[in-house]
Amino acid sequence: MALLLDAAMAPMDRLRPMVVAQVGGDVLEIGVGTGLNLAHYPPVTSWRGVEPDPHMRRRAMPRLQAAPMGGELSSAVAEALPYDDASVDVVLSTWVWCTIPDPEAAAAEVYRVLRPGGRVVWIEHVGADHAPMRWLQRGADPLWSRLAGGCHLTRDPVALLEGAGLVVQEVVDVGPQRWTPLPQRRGVALKER
Repeated sequence: MALLLDAAMAPMDRLRPMVVAQVGGDVLEIGVGTGLNLAHYPPVTSWRGVEPDPHMRRRAMPRLQAAPMGGELSSAVAEALPYDDASVDVVLSTWVWCTIPDPEAAAAEVYRVLRPGGRVVWIEHVGADHAPMRWLQRGADPLWSRLAGGCHLTRDPVALLEGAGLVVQEVVDVGPQRWTPLPQRRGVALKER
């Protein structure tokens, strides 16, 4: 999957800057992949990232070394973050909730490491609102997941984040929603206390 990720994600590259630009302070990026977000970061206080796939990490390291903020890239999984409680200002996730094996546990970990007032900034493909497309997504999901590195077509990041205790402040449709198998949404969720 690491060999194909950059090409597969190319159609979404135009969306990265609008999402990554919203981060600041002490940042944790979950699911770094091959490091495609690193070129878009504004100045931050510190950066940490987690990526459990060794092939993805190997491809991300040169991008991290070239990034102005530097930082630490861990092999940890989002379901067991190796960071202290309330140690992060912003968690960034771009097209990652779809692939996490236990997304509820990952959302709980994100909540744990965020400081009060901290935010999750995310973009994700989601389940279609249009019933015929949603039906096609559900039917294709088992095969899609096998071919696409564990990616699921219909995960709902809003429900995951709210289920962990975060307050979703913003959700914005990005691009066409009706007749696409991968409708996109971006959003921000807050840890109130």
